[in-house]
Amino acid sequence: MTAVLIAETSITRRRAISAVLANAGFTVQSLGSFEECMAFLERMPRSSSEIGAVAVGWPDYGEPKADEVFDLLGRDQFEHLPVLVLADASSPGAVNWMMKRPRAAMLNWGDYNDAGDALTKLLRPSARAQSADDPSASGGNLRVLLVDDSATVRLAFQKLLAKQGYQVEIASSAAEGRKKFEAQPFDIVVTDYFMPGENGPELIRSVKAHAAGRATVCAVITGTYSDQVINDSLASGAIECMFKSEAKELFLARLASLARMVHDRKAVDAERRRLEGILGSVGDGVYGVDRSGLIQFINPAAVHLLGYAAQNDLVGESAYEKFHHAFENGAPMPKSACFLSACYQNGNQVPNWQTIFVTAARRPIPVECTVYPMTVDGVREGSVVAFRDVSERRVLEEELRWQATHDSLTKLHNRAFFESQLDQEVARLRRSDQTSLLLFIDVDRFKYINDTAGHSAGDQLLVEVSQRLKSRLRQSDSLSRMGGDEYAIILRSVKSQDIDSIADEFRRALTTHPFVYAGKSYRITISIGVARMDRFTESPEDAMAAADMACHIAKNGGRNQTHVFSSESDQRASMDQELGWSTRLEEALRSDGFVLSYQPIVPLADFHDTGVTDTRRLEPYFEALIRLRDNHSNRLLAPDAFLPTAERFGMMLDIDRWVIQNAFRALRETARTGRRVRLSINLSAQSLTSSATAAFVTDKFVEFDVDPKQLVFEITESRAVSNLESARALIGHLRALGCQFALDDFGVGFSTFSHLKHLDVDFLKIDGSFIQGLVDDKIDQAVVKAITGIAHSIGKATIAEFVDRPQILPLLRDANVDYLQGYFVGEPQVGLERALPFAGFGPVNPASIVPEALRATG
Repeated sequence: MTAVLIAETSITRRRAISAVLANAGFTVQSLGSFEECMAFLERMPRSSSEIGAVAVGWPDYGEPKADEVFDLLGRDQFEHLPVLVLADASSPGAVNWMMKRPRAAMLNWGDYNDAGDALTKLLRPSARAQSADDPSASGGNLRVLLVDDSATVRLAFQKLLAKQGYQVEIASSAAEGRKKFEAQPFDIVVTDYFMPGENGPELIRSVKAHAAGRATVCAVITGTYSDQVINDSLASGAIECMFKSEAKELFLARLASLARMVHDRKAVDAERRRLEGILGSVGDGVYGVDRSGLIQFINPAAVHLLGYAAQNDLVGESAYEKFHHAFENGAPMPKSACFLSACYQNGNQVPNWQTIFVTAARRPIPVECTVYPMTVDGVREGSVVAFRDVSERRVLEEELRWQATHDSLTKLHNRAFFESQLDQEVARLRRSDQTSLLLFIDVDRFKYINDTAGHSAGDQLLVEVSQRLKSRLRQSDSLSRMGGDEYAIILRSVKSQDIDSIADEFRRALTTHPFVYAGKSYRITISIGVARMDRFTESPEDAMAAADMACHIAKNGGRNQTHVFSSESDQRASMDQELGWSTRLEEALRSDGFVLSYQPIVPLADFHDTGVTDTRRLEPYFEALIRLRDNHSNRLLAPDAFLPTAERFGMMLDIDRWVIQNAFRALRETARTGRRVRLSINLSAQSLTSSATAAFVTDKFVEFDVDPKQLVFEITESRAVSNLESARALIGHLRALGCQFALDDFGVGFSTFSHLKHLDVDFLKIDGSFIQGLVDDKIDQAVVKAITGIAHSIGKATIAEFVDRPQILPLLRDANVDYLQGYFVGEPQVGLERALPFAGFGPVNPASIVPEALRATG
């Protein structure tokens, strides 16, 4: 494995690039300063193989010894070392340095995951031009048999050839030469023409008759120049006829020509063996045919796939007659209709053609073929076909097609299939006078059962609800699970006067019998929203909006009821408003229409009742809060105005990523001014359940060079418990990097300390409802004390939210709360640079401005 020296001052980036290169198969030695790198390079001998490449981070601003390191790497003594420079996109100095140095490349930190590939390309040696020292240009390692009856000639030529690197054996007669050749074949045989007993051409004929001699290059050397000698020599199989009277340079040149012929032949044989080896090791079947479709070669994989014993069972046979003579349904296929036979004849190149091949056992197998025309010396000789058995893939494709339209738990159709069915039904109704119904169904007590009896109970309830609903369907109706505990039904062609009774039958089917799980009975009720569809229904979206709104009205009206949507209702305007919000949020994501505000979180020990913060021993700590800029009024809208819609429309993952990207950028900019800040960032349920969140956050740490110890990620208790395994996996990954976690809104919702055993968090944020009532409510005081006491006993700190007046502070001290957050501590400010002084970390004292801005929430 190649050893790589890594030099990078940021521990976050150093760890990340080390992990990437280690995973790519490199051994890594990392250094955290340019001084260490300089010392290492200076003591490394030029001939040392200790380090095979260098990966170095381009400094953002002045770093001691950095210029000296890059100057040293640019000198001749280190020119042999490949250097990969990792830099931010705005580093022209790195580009200039890299362009001047051979064997150097640059990679943006945002693409650090590609470092392994980049170094591999740098390390790949360039093709070496053939030189006189190349074995193919001399006699290196070639075995030569020299046969001559003259001892003087034998000795002279043996010394001459040995100096050129040939391995020379000598023989004094054709009989001795034949015996030596049979014992161990030679690459080149050079024999005298006239010898006692047998002459040279007779020896050459016997060599060529030998199985090992077919590849041997033979030449005759003689002292007599005669046409008969030359013709006889060449007729025997000699390639060259040389003369003893020639200058030795001419003799060596002729022999070098023979040596090149041997090397070329060996190269061709090696390439042939390599190709045969590749062909034999390829998992796909490969065969070649001439233009008429006769098989010229076939690899072992193809023989096995087709069920034959050996290649000889197929070579020379018609591919059509042997295995592709049937249609996919098994019916015989005339050769005139055979697509592959036409490809062989016409020289077509065809990728990914699917058909069936028939095995030796007459069993059809589905295959995917790729056909290439086979050209030899510019002449098309036939085709090469690569194919693979796609039986398993076909089964998988069928499974994937099923999964694309079905819910895996209930086996009902899913939302995607439902929407396609609804499109078709709305289009059908436009051409008829019939009426159909769209029902949206919500299980009323699902969350309670899921949370108290467990996820298995919740899953079983969904399956049972699905079966009960399905039992009421006609063959023409469609039932789908929309997600969670929501279902949708399309009832086709109903009578208008029966709408209320038809819809309510589904509710009664579910509420008649309780749900029984683990010996306990649960009463099941559902809320149903009904939308009537006919030729006047404008679109599927309108029908869905109406049914969804009707379902909300049913739930808000007390649950366990059916509500038929009325176009006269003003509830539709509310839905239109929500749809408008989703459009605004999509536009905000595209055009950076969000803004981050930062609210300080201050240790209670450092905060005085006057509102003044002791900043001498603090690392500023803020929570990043998202706001939406209103393009009409230019006001900033609070998250309560738009995040519920974002959650409903599945946009929270993109919003979380926007927050992380921009918060990390703010941390980097603040670090460049010499200040270190800690931030809290909220994560939604979508981010908790997304398997890509951990990798996204890790990449941003590297891209923006942020220390993970500066980050606290906040998750709400209800989201964490609802997605416990996902939450634990994410917390484990990011905590390993150095991040911390806070459990937000603690004390409400699930409100159980048992969950803390499963969630490795560092902070509990006490829900603001307890803090706001703290002054007047003894129960709230007791709850806050209990939360803080248990938190401290298991090594966790507490943060009090919504601290909006000084009277709360003594009670929080009495409860031993660790941190404060709220409008009395500091208002959220747009931009991290602006937030620092407003929070007491600069020239502006918050005591002079906060009392004027106190609000009910913080």
